[in-house]
Amino acid sequence: MSYAEIALSVRALVEYAFSSGSLEPGFRSGAAMVEGTRSHQLIQKQYKEADRKEVYLKTEIPHGDLLFIIDGRCDGLLTAGDGSLTVEEIKSIAGTPDSALEGREVHWAQAFMYAYILTQDLDLPAIQVKLTYVQRGSEEQYSLYREMTREELTAFAEETVAKYAPYAEMMVRYQAKRGESIHSLSFPFSGYRPGQRHFAAAVYTSIAEGAKLFAQAPTGIGKTMSTLFPAIKALGEGKVSGIFYLTAKTVTRIAAQEAVMMLNSRGLHLHVITLTAKEKACFREDGSCGADSCPFAEGYYDRINAAMLDMLEHETLMTRETIAAYARKHEVCPFEFSLDAAYASDIVICDYNYIYDPRISLKRMSEERKKKTVLLVDEAHNLVDRGREMYSASLTKAPFLALQRQYKTVNPRLSSAAKAVNAFFIALRKSCGDKGAGEWTEYPGELPELLELFASEAELELLHSSSLITPAEEGEAGSLLDTFYAVQGMLRTFKTYDERYITYAEVRSGDVYLKLFNLDPSHLLQQMAKSFRSQILFSATLSPLSYYRDMIGADEEDYSLSLSSPFHKEQWQVSVLPVSTRYHDRDASLQPLSDALKGMVSRKGNYLVFFPSYLYLKNVYEVFTEKYPEVATLLQGSGMSETERENFLAAFRPDNPDTLLGFALLGGIFSEGVDLPGDRLNGVMVVGVGLPQVGLERNLLRSYFQAQGKNGFDYAYVYPGMCKVQQAGGRLIRSENDSGIIVLADDRFLQNSYRQLLPEEWRDYFVMA
Repeated sequence: MSYAEIALSVRALVEYAFSSGSLEPGFRSGAAMVEGTRSHQLIQKQYKEADRKEVYLKTEIPHGDLLFIIDGRCDGLLTAGDGSLTVEEIKSIAGTPDSALEGREVHWAQAFMYAYILTQDLDLPAIQVKLTYVQRGSEEQYSLYREMTREELTAFAEETVAKYAPYAEMMVRYQAKRGESIHSLSFPFSGYRPGQRHFAAAVYTSIAEGAKLFAQAPTGIGKTMSTLFPAIKALGEGKVSGIFYLTAKTVTRIAAQEAVMMLNSRGLHLHVITLTAKEKACFREDGSCGADSCPFAEGYYDRINAAMLDMLEHETLMTRETIAAYARKHEVCPFEFSLDAAYASDIVICDYNYIYDPRISLKRMSEERKKKTVLLVDEAHNLVDRGREMYSASLTKAPFLALQRQYKTVNPRLSSAAKAVNAFFIALRKSCGDKGAGEWTEYPGELPELLELFASEAELELLHSSSLITPAEEGEAGSLLDTFYAVQGMLRTFKTYDERYITYAEVRSGDVYLKLFNLDPSHLLQQMAKSFRSQILFSATLSPLSYYRDMIGADEEDYSLSLSSPFHKEQWQVSVLPVSTRYHDRDASLQPLSDALKGMVSRKGNYLVFFPSYLYLKNVYEVFTEKYPEVATLLQGSGMSETERENFLAAFRPDNPDTLLGFALLGGIFSEGVDLPGDRLNGVMVVGVGLPQVGLERNLLRSYFQAQGKNGFDYAYVYPGMCKVQQAGGRLIRSENDSGIIVLADDRFLQNSYRQLLPEEWRDYFVMA
């Protein structure tokens, strides 16, 4: 008989079959994994010589047309003096051990599956099963025992796979249809654009070889399809089993969804899901989370299997709207539902955080699956600063003083822990001296222990609240939960702190700010991604390639690819306005810039001008609108809602009867990832060379890279700045039929060091404005 093989871990099987109850508070997950490992080690250190730990077990169980291949590692296999065996499963819990009562069903189920495999392998008539709970923090232990016969365990194992079988049968049907659809899938366009076939071939080769590819692919190549199509073909051939399409912004996630929709319309049948941030996915307007306050969290695990079967059976492209519809139908939390569905999907479209950020990453993804997964990293130039942000951590004094006072009577232990951290900050303020600032190459040695104690007490308070403190009473300093998260981030960063970090402190408006600042994220970006089969990092502005290879973390054998623009150079009319936009010259530039803008918009059309700061933008806007009131203008506001952003872009209509000039921020939401093809955009002015504002962190970066033998000013200021210039100018020509003008307003564009960083099609056609 021919079986369809279903390979899965013991834990995955029993969690599907036996998980029940409500979602637990999300803050638990941050410490639980580390504490769980400690709990295991604590118990295993007590083992005798004949006892074994982390014993690998594997078995096969037929069920109908399916053959379940199940494996895992039992925590302990204990041998008594008479030779009898006990299989032990260890679990860490936040509450007191006796609160586990008779043990959770899913925990017993995991132990029973290991016990079943052992009775089969060793031909045992019976075996003792031990379930041990360890309290996180106190290390108090509590063990439960059950004696199980071989017959009882066999019946249990067969019942367990029977619960999983409907899901497995659905997936078998789906995978057959998926394979056929990928095999017959053809490239969705009549032909390849110039450079596109070369790019797609390089992507496929890199995936096949398990290599990393850094690709500078200019606008118009068709980057999204050039990466997705070959990756999907590799998936169909079994070279990979999963694809993550990683983005920094919503607009690029939408582009990936649209590419999948196009492939779906040509017969592709593939489970593709888009992950949305929790605050955007949540149904609760007040943001309250937990079984006590949210009906979608209460009883989540009792309903999630039916929700998953329903959605995966009937949907392929699972967008935010699709997930929300099924979440409401089955009354499950939409965010947690999307995460669970991601583990069952072939393509996951999501933010960088889900792979690179240790606070957010998909922690349940097995190492085995990672080895078969490819990362497609869109707009990869963003990964440098995002990486620094992910691997840095900061704290301020004010929340600890507030918590010390708030919990003084209701929870003296928590108040005392907060007081100790507050005292540390008082001493730190003194060490900053008259300058009100300090820098160190190490983190404060006494801080980890203080924060560990605070985190432990805060977690207990969050789990078993002893107070009636309301959010309003917590004040502006921040809630206990927010402070707990910040402390966990700092504790995590202590573990990665090395010579690529610097510690600095500042006294700000009476408060004290401490930051462990990651100067070079390349090592940690490499570490977070090294388990995956392949990384394809691509962007229109991955220039200079040597800088991005250095900052994202490339090995010598990793591939690089730099493609020429598929468009004709004549489509751009590029000019330089030789005005100084340096900070001390900006007042003098207001009039020349306003006059130049009037010259740019003298021909009817839609135009955008990008400024390096909001103050500069407003100053030019005021001068321009006063002198040229006849020109219709739009102004990018601060903190614009999604609707306001959409309305801003919608104003750039191809049939606009009047000239429109939009004022926007360089490096802001409208300068990257925005697609305004044809007559929706006829010209762009970029004011300045985009250098980040001079400040402490940028100067720390400059000094660090200078000491590394690199050009510190270029690494800290020039390369990030010119990337923003290229992105803003890249809004103009989006297709082979587009044309328009670019005005680069800064005399530094005439300097060779800046000019050489511009796209070839710009710099070869310079004229003076």
